[in-house]
Amino acid sequence: MPGISISWHLVVVIILYFPISIFYMLEHFPLFLGMIVLILLIIMLAEKIKVAYPVLLVLAGLAISFVPGLPTLELDSEMIFILFLPPLLYEAAWAISWKELWRWRRIIGSFAFVVVFLTALSVALVANHFIPGFSLALGFLLGGIVSPPDAVSAGAILKFVKVPKRMSSILEGESLLNDASSLIIFRFALIAVATSQFVWQKAALEFSWMLVGGVGIGLFIAWLFMQGHKKLPTDANSNIVFSIVAPYLMYIAAEKAHASGVLAVVAGGLLTSNKDMIIFTAVRG
Repeated sequence: MPGISISWHLVVVIILYFPISIFYMLEHFPLFLGMIVLILLIIMLAEKIKVAYPVLLVLAGLAISFVPGLPTLELDSEMIFILFLPPLLYEAAWAISWKELWRWRRIIGSFAFVVVFLTALSVALVANHFIPGFSLALGFLLGGIVSPPDAVSAGAILKFVKVPKRMSSILEGESLLNDASSLIIFRFALIAVATSQFVWQKAALEFSWMLVGGVGIGLFIAWLFMQGHKKLPTDANSNIVFSIVAPYLMYIAAEKAHASGVLAVVAGGLLTSNKDMIIFTAVRG
């Protein structure tokens, strides 16, 4: 439809949602097909009325949840992370300005890591104080879940809100990196809950590796894709495939190495975006 643009990461999410709906709920396939169409219509409506699409999607989801008789879809949490998180973070990394990210790196870094940790700590202390039997480890587990805002939603909403460019760059950069810090907090809290112990020296080493290893793996895989694009006879179709496969390889490789998959995807996306590679031009949206 003319005048209406849909970001490519939403197309990826919908494409992934399609086979999942078939696999889990084949008997309800018409319902899920209708929901996919409804998602597209809501996004088009949001673009038309100049409202951030995450707001309308959340409201529509809340409204649908009150409809009686709808089937319950259960998905593995690990599947959610692997299928949906990499392409969303990758597109968000492409949308942000590397120059602005580097310019406000100190503020963004403090917000993305220090503020997220303090927020998780506050949640842990409050939960431990007011909820009987709620340990600090469980509190950090809860804090790691609720502390970070969503990177994609933040970028989409800021398009329709008039804020200074400095504030917009800081908010987008912070929302892009805080997923990594919150997932690190969540992982360490989960270990503390499972083992009932927490070794600070070991945690510090693992934390350092998750940061350095995640960034390094993401940059290395991004470099490999850039070299492949230069030397292989690619076209628009292969570029689309590369752009979808790249974030998954970064995320899975980093997670297999016990590093941060989120930082790997963000670092790889920032590198390819900063180099202004033609490889993703066909799907940048």
